[in-house]
Amino acid sequence: MKNLLMAGMALLVSAPLALAQAAPRPGEVEIEFTPGNGDPVTAYQGSFQVPEYRADPDSRMIELGYVRFPATTDDPGSPIIYLAGGPGGTGTGTARGRRFSLFMDMRQHGDVYTFDQRGTGLSENDIPVCVSSVTDTVAQEVSDAEWAVSRQQAAVECAAFWADQGIDLRGYTTMESVHDLSDLRRHLGADRISLWGISYGSHLALAALNTIDAELDRVIIASAEGLDQTVKLPSRTASYFQRLQDAINAQPAAAAAYPDVVGLMRRVHDRLDEAPVLLDIPQDDGTTRAFMLQRRDVQALAGGALADPTNVGLVLALYSELDRGEYVIMTALIQRFMDIRETIDFRAMPLAMDRASGITEERLALFNAQLPQSPIGAFLNAPMPQLLPVLTELDLGDDFRTQLSGETPVLLLTGTLDSRTYIEGQAEAVQGLSDVTQITIHNAGHNLFMLSPDIQNAMHAFMQDEAVADSDIWLDAPDFLANPFGR
Repeated sequence: MKNLLMAGMALLVSAPLALAQAAPRPGEVEIEFTPGNGDPVTAYQGSFQVPEYRADPDSRMIELGYVRFPATTDDPGSPIIYLAGGPGGTGTGTARGRRFSLFMDMRQHGDVYTFDQRGTGLSENDIPVCVSSVTDTVAQEVSDAEWAVSRQQAAVECAAFWADQGIDLRGYTTMESVHDLSDLRRHLGADRISLWGISYGSHLALAALNTIDAELDRVIIASAEGLDQTVKLPSRTASYFQRLQDAINAQPAAAAAYPDVVGLMRRVHDRLDEAPVLLDIPQDDGTTRAFMLQRRDVQALAGGALADPTNVGLVLALYSELDRGEYVIMTALIQRFMDIRETIDFRAMPLAMDRASGITEERLALFNAQLPQSPIGAFLNAPMPQLLPVLTELDLGDDFRTQLSGETPVLLLTGTLDSRTYIEGQAEAVQGLSDVTQITIHNAGHNLFMLSPDIQNAMHAFMQDEAVADSDIWLDAPDFLANPFGR
C-alpha cells in the first residue's frame, strides 16, 4: 500500500491558495470554525429544507444544516459527507474533536461536509428534550422488568409530548435520513456523493447503499453496525471477551492480576443481585444523593466503557474493587458520568432512530436465547430491545433489516477489540455488497480513525481509487493494568 502521508502534507501546504479561491455557495455563509484543540479555519455553513415525514403530504418542513470545509485541490472529487455515530451525534461536534486534523486532511479529495443529521446539532429544529413524569426510583431496588416498563411508559409519554409540539416522530428514522442524503446531493448540485461514517453513521451509510446506490461514489465506514444489528448478539459479546482475555494474557502482569475477566464480572454481578448496595453520591452543592447500585448499572457502564481498549484498565480496576466490597471508583464514576435524576428523559432523534431500526423476530429470539452467554446481559444497547413493545408505528419492518445490496466501492475498518460492533457482526453487516475491502486493525476498539497513520493512509488511497486490498494493521495493546484512578 502506498504511503500517502507526505503527499497529504504537500496538499495541505497548498491549502491557503485553494482556500483563497473558496467562497460561499448560494445559501451558505462564511464562518470561523474553531476546533477544540487547534486554530480556527475558514468554513462555510449552509442549510436546506426537507419534509419532516415524506409520507405525509401535509408534513411540516424542517431545516437541515451542515458546515463545508472546502477542498484543497484544484481537481476535487465528489463531496464527502461525514455521518456521525450515536444515533444522536453531530458531524459538526465530531469535527471539533480529536478527528479535526483528519477532516482537514480529507479535503485533499474534495469538499468535506460535517452534516448534522435530522434532529441533531444544526438540524435539531428546536426539538425539546422530553422530561417525562415517569420516575426512576434510584434509591430503591428495581427489577430489570420494572426498569424496562418504566422506560416504555416514558417513551410513550414522550412521543405524545412531541406530537403536542407539532413534531412527527415518524420522520426520525434511518430511511428518512437516507432521503435527506439524496436531497443534500441535489442541493449541492453533485452527480454523486461520498459517505464517511462510523458506528450508527455506518448503519445510515449501509441503508443509503441499499437505497440510493447510484447516487454514491465511494463509502468509508468504520465499526460497522448492520441493518439488523441495532441490538447486538450476546454470543458475539462473549467472543469479544475471549479476544480481550487473550490480549490480557499476552501481558504477564495483567494476566496474573486478571486470569478470568468474565468470572470476575459474573461474581460481582451475582453479589449485586443478592444484595444491591446503597451509595451516597456527592453532589456539586455539597450534599449527597442516595443511589442503589445494582447489577445492570455496572453492566451498562462496562458495556459503554469497553468500546475502546484504552478503558479496559479502568473497567478491570472497577470490578476488582467491587469484588473486594469497595466502592470508591464506582462512586466517582457515577458522580462524573451517570445522571441520577429521578425523572426519565429522552431525546427524540436517538430514541426514534433506534426503535425504528428495531430487530427481526428471528434475531430477537436468538438474542433472548443467548443472553446467559454475555456478562453484559441485555444492557449493552439499553433501552433497546426493552422498548420494542411500544412505538411500533415507527418500525421500518424486516425488508429494511434483511435486504442489502449495492455496487459502490466500500472500505470497511474493523477493530478487533471493539466491544460495541464486533468482528463477526461487521463481516455480516456488509454481506450483499459487491465491492468491499476490509482492513482489520488489531488491538483497536470502536473509535479507531486516529490510532495510526496507516489507517489514514488506507483511507486516502481508497479515496484516490488506488488498489487497496483486504489487509491487517497491527497496533500495540494498551497496558491493561493502567487506570486513571490509580487503584
